[in-house]
Amino acid sequence: MRVFVTGATGFIGSAIVPELLAAGHEVVGLARSDAAADALARQGVAAHRGELSDVESLTAAARACDGVIHTAFIHDFSRFADNAAIDRRAVEAMVDALEGSGKPLVVTSGTAMLGAGRTRTEEDSPATDSPGAHRAATEGVVMDAARRGVRAMVLRLPPSVHGAGDHGFVPALIDFARRAGVAAYVGDGENRWPAVHRLDAARLYRLALENGAPGARVHGVAEEGIPMRAIAETIGLGLGLPVRGITPDEAPAHFQWMAGFATIDNPTSSVLTRETLGWHPREAGLLDDMRESGYFS
Repeated sequence: MRVFVTGATGFIGSAIVPELLAAGHEVVGLARSDAAADALARQGVAAHRGELSDVESLTAAARACDGVIHTAFIHDFSRFADNAAIDRRAVEAMVDALEGSGKPLVVTSGTAMLGAGRTRTEEDSPATDSPGAHRAATEGVVMDAARRGVRAMVLRLPPSVHGAGDHGFVPALIDFARRAGVAAYVGDGENRWPAVHRLDAARLYRLALENGAPGARVHGVAEEGIPMRAIAETIGLGLGLPVRGITPDEAPAHFQWMAGFATIDNPTSSVLTRETLGWHPREAGLLDDMRESGYFS
């Protein structure tokens, strides 16, 4: 299968590309720069020049391939709503290109938009009042695409996709702790984050591409819920800093743009995903990975 991958040189995409190549697929990667194109060429991957706001470029690439994996997103959380809108338009363009073809389209989403209060499953729809809810409209586009002759599905990732080279939420928590001189959690710290290793996530993207059903919601969750207090304790140990709880009113000052994510209770199941796609996570868990993969160097 000839697969167009957006975000092909990113933290997750750069794990998906070798996973696809090893399985015998041909990959075309979206490249915004010469450096990205060169990085893809070194892997034997063709570069398609463009960016998320260039819908004509995305349309052409999607139409020329046998399937699409969409992982790219502009991770500027000070403009989250604007970037979610760019993402939605990008997905709409690729859906239009694939309409009626029966080709697979795997679009990245997040578990954080599912809300709190109980363990969420693949059957849950996004909650309108949750962190990340701005991306809910994109899920709606994907579900509609499944009714337009596209084998479209969403793959929801947890707040922590971890592994060597991580530059996401956990490194941000570590940076906040360094700046404040304390590793903090909110309240009793019993609110939970699900997590997955990037290599396990990469395998799941391939399985979804190959075997996922139209309209499926796929959960890339290896650990259902790790208490934020345990994450803070691991950070404190790694940095040699004290660990303490702070009040919800203190959270914005400590966690800044991440305050909403740091306080969310987001336990999430992947039971249906494992049953339907035969996915079996096998990499290190988050806390072990934090201790062993250079998070504190």
